[in-house]
Amino acid sequence: MLTGRSTSGTSTTSAVTAALRARVTAASTDSVPLFIGTDQEGGNVQVLRGSGYSTMPTALTQGTWDSSTLQSSARTWGQQLHGSGINVNLAPVMDTVPSAAYAPYNKPIGYYHREFGYSTAQVADKGSAFLRGMSQAGVETSVKHFPGLGLVTANTDTTVGVRDTKMTLNGSFSSYVNPFLAGVNAGAGMVMMSSAIYSNIDAHAPACFSYKIITQVLRGQHGYNGIVISDDLGNAKAVSPWAPGTRAVWFLLSGGTMILTVNANVVTEMYNAVLARARSDASFRRIVQASCNRVLLRKAARGLIGGC
Repeated sequence: MLTGRSTSGTSTTSAVTAALRARVTAASTDSVPLFIGTDQEGGNVQVLRGSGYSTMPTALTQGTWDSSTLQSSARTWGQQLHGSGINVNLAPVMDTVPSAAYAPYNKPIGYYHREFGYSTAQVADKGSAFLRGMSQAGVETSVKHFPGLGLVTANTDTTVGVRDTKMTLNGSFSSYVNPFLAGVNAGAGMVMMSSAIYSNIDAHAPACFSYKIITQVLRGQHGYNGIVISDDLGNAKAVSPWAPGTRAVWFLLSGGTMILTVNANVVTEMYNAVLARARSDASFRRIVQASCNRVLLRKAARGLIGGC
């Protein structure tokens, strides 16, 4: 995961990704290639800039384009990523902000113009066009942040206990999950979980630690069987009440597949916690194995390894 911000162009990124790929050996990964990702949404969230990268407008601007134009542009942006060694874009944002008037108060999404529009249909259509273009360029995509961050006011990166009190499984706000499902149907191989709490769905745990939201709703009710990736479980304030090892174990127990942390210093603690639980708990070990299988299958689908 390439984080932070770079303005030094594709040549620098290519050198970094080449160094990462060089660490793939029979001993380190059984020669399985890496997913190498970044956040290249556009606007305020464009990690990679400089020579060789287009300046991408915000998703709000992208959402005003014709879908075929957006898909073509995203294919170009994806080719720039793929050419510099990036094969995962942790985008598009499929969160729906209910109105332009509400957007400034929606700190994680609307405040930064990360939404494709103000209706679920608009977000589904334009977000799907974006991810289809990326996919055509050989870049995997992750729709985020399930079941949605468009109705909250605080940012999970900077605030503990962010809570959505409006979304339900039935009723007017239940449609806010539709863009995520449209993205999966359009070919997204990953769904990123929100770290907010959803009072009307599971009031006791953030979505990333919620068996009900990940396993019962996303996987069970909606039939999703692909990779569920966390949002940042390293530095995000929303998960700070729990130790890093606990975060990793709970995410997997809840139905998650791939753990993301922007803080490399907690990886060892997470790894050791998962390993210890897997060694002592056969059911958890099967969960870890199933998660590994999902990642391998998606890498095979993306041509990184032979068929599984």
